[in-house]
Amino acid sequence: MNEIWTEKYRPKNLDEVVGQKHVSERLKAYAASKNMPHLMFTGPAGTGKTTCSLALAREMFGGDWKGNFIELNASDERGIDVVRGKIKEFARTAPIGGSEFKIIFMDEADALTSDAQAALRRTMEKYSGICRFILSCNYSSKIIDPIQSRCAVFRFKPLTAAEVEEFLRKIVAKEGVEIDDDAIKGLVMVARGDMRRAVNSLQVAASLGKRIDLDLIYQTTGMANPEAVRNILETALAGNFVKARDMLDDTMIEFGLSGQDIIRQIHSAFFDLSLTDSEKVRLIDKTGEIEFRIVEGSNEKIQLEALLAYLVMVGGRSR
Repeated sequence: MNEIWTEKYRPKNLDEVVGQKHVSERLKAYAASKNMPHLMFTGPAGTGKTTCSLALAREMFGGDWKGNFIELNASDERGIDVVRGKIKEFARTAPIGGSEFKIIFMDEADALTSDAQAALRRTMEKYSGICRFILSCNYSSKIIDPIQSRCAVFRFKPLTAAEVEEFLRKIVAKEGVEIDDDAIKGLVMVARGDMRRAVNSLQVAASLGKRIDLDLIYQTTGMANPEAVRNILETALAGNFVKARDMLDDTMIEFGLSGQDIIRQIHSAFFDLSLTDSEKVRLIDKTGEIEFRIVEGSNEKIQLEALLAYLVMVGGRSR
């Protein structure tokens, strides 16, 4: 259990990448031709952006890939100095092993300041003969247009439930983990298309050294059991405000949830309630308002109780 499973089971080549077939096929063409433009990988966290970059470097450079590849995280060093210092220093040195260029992978590039992006644009232009950039970001809209126009853009999508489940089962088989089928389903639901989160959650649960069931998954991932959340909402809709409030308090304490954590689960649970579409619309609209107030610093206990009170009123009108 000493090794982090997200690294241990990270795909080593593009054929092993889970999902993102539309991306890996194009990258394999670059690897085969031993040439590539500047690239931009954009999409949600845990969908394979860093994995694809490392796999591409391995296939492009073979055994010399570590000398021709550098990984930087823009959220750690987001100012202009990192562009003028580390990036320019690496970019101006010649590739090793007979390669024609090197690769600079910049993770979380959308965290770069505007000045740093402007400096990066010039660096990309000046050293394009011996250096290629791969920029990884969650939001491409935060990257300035001159950089976007210099890159081939690859959009990563959240992984499907089937893809996440298949990969988890492969890890379970190799590690000899005892896990219930509904716990696997719970991990897939918790991940929401984020493979890194799914694998990390599995390792945390497995580290306890006992058979993994659904309750253990929710306890180790900081999420309430969806059935418990649904019971809270149904109790409020039935008109029992005090009981619903007590159930909410108990659930938040048991699973260690913040107001923002529980409000997201409440939003998801609305779609499973036996209400009309117009009632669900009103509830979601109210939930959005409550969530905004919590984010802006309002007292989360008061706001969550206000949401329960609104549920009581909605339930009273529908009876």
